[in-house]
Amino acid sequence: MLLRHTSKEVKEREGLTINPAKTCQPIGAMYAALGIHGCLPHSHGSQGCCSYHRSTLTRHYKEPVMAATSSFTEGASVFGGQANLLAAIETIFSVYEPDIIAVHSTCLSETIGDDLQQITRKARDDGKIPEGKHVIFASTPSFIGSHVTGYSNMLTGIAEQFAVSTGAKKNQINIIAGWMEPSDMREIKLLSKKLGIKIVLFPDTSDVLDAPQTGKHVFYPKGGTTVSELQSTGDSLFSLALGSISAEPAAIALEKKCKVGFETLDIPIGLTATDRFIMKMSEVANVSVPDEITEERGRLVDVMADMEQYFYGKRVALFGDPDQLLPLTEFLLDLNMKPVHIVSGTPGQRFEKQMRQLLDQRSPETNFRNGLQADMFLLHQWMKNDPVDLLIGNTYGKYMARDEDVPFIRFGFPILDRIGHSYFPNVGYSGSLRLVEKILSALMDRQDRDALEEKFELVM
Repeated sequence: MLLRHTSKEVKEREGLTINPAKTCQPIGAMYAALGIHGCLPHSHGSQGCCSYHRSTLTRHYKEPVMAATSSFTEGASVFGGQANLLAAIETIFSVYEPDIIAVHSTCLSETIGDDLQQITRKARDDGKIPEGKHVIFASTPSFIGSHVTGYSNMLTGIAEQFAVSTGAKKNQINIIAGWMEPSDMREIKLLSKKLGIKIVLFPDTSDVLDAPQTGKHVFYPKGGTTVSELQSTGDSLFSLALGSISAEPAAIALEKKCKVGFETLDIPIGLTATDRFIMKMSEVANVSVPDEITEERGRLVDVMADMEQYFYGKRVALFGDPDQLLPLTEFLLDLNMKPVHIVSGTPGQRFEKQMRQLLDQRSPETNFRNGLQADMFLLHQWMKNDPVDLLIGNTYGKYMARDEDVPFIRFGFPILDRIGHSYFPNVGYSGSLRLVEKILSALMDRQDRDALEEKFELVM
């Protein structure tokens, strides 16, 4: 049943990925573009590619995701898609009236060699881009990387193509958001407000993919980072990149273009990562941490201490995206849990080095792998050979959890069979407290389910 055909014997594979723990680059590029106000993502490839990218985001967020496509046919696939994209740009601006079109490539357009920079330049020279409007682009072939690298590539394109340095510094800090939920971006803004720090957060999908139901469809919701805010990032005092894989490349591009210094931090998931974020924000802006934030931290620490006996020694398998797995693993270790098996389908030596450094210091016996063969098939094999008490990952992990009869917490992207991830944060002290509650509930529900009749207690 389901994945029970998974063999227990682990064999090294070089050319085969089974149930990949990632998805393709254009999905990430599309998500990043949706975090810019008045932006319409455009998929330069076939209609089917765009439909897949839109449907995946729509199913995760339970919101309509708008995007356009170059709609390649056989002719465009052979002779190139320049004519399709030029016609699309002209039509989109006249019919849908976005402020920005964010073009990302696909496998097909990359394979035939379409040059998005050249085509965009030609569209401007031919007068197809109205005054005050913008077309940006990013190279995101699906046959390499993952949705995380696609997100990163689009963020880098946004930084390179919008930031302007006037020479007059603004009293603001750029926060370049790694892949996180709209709820997480909202929490980052709330923490910054409590600290009294003016920030420019980009991208910002809050009020875009968690927009309220008003009874009226709005093609471009009120949320998202505006063009003027993006342009001002070149005059900011400093940049914080939240995630070395998804956010740091944009910070590097901003530093090269506008000489804005930066530092890379983990996404603030868990106690220690949030501590680092709050203290760095305080240091950069030269402000003190208010009691309100200190009290939030104290509540998280209180729950961690009160419930430590339920966390201690529990064995966890987890899979997902690099910039989320690093602080999540650190948080599990802070809870005195044991991350036993970890996989991420996103390739990259930088992430591998960071994770191994963390594990070598605190959990050297952990199985860890990332890249093409770091898939859910391998994770399932590891779980069969060395069972765990808890599995954490996206919706596709439910099959492994069912087959191995393991409690399961949905975390990451995509989550297709539950709601809440786009409305309740996992970052900051309050988000970490919610994560603690989810872990506790999963473990205690299992304890109740498995308790003998005489051990089934009202108070555990």
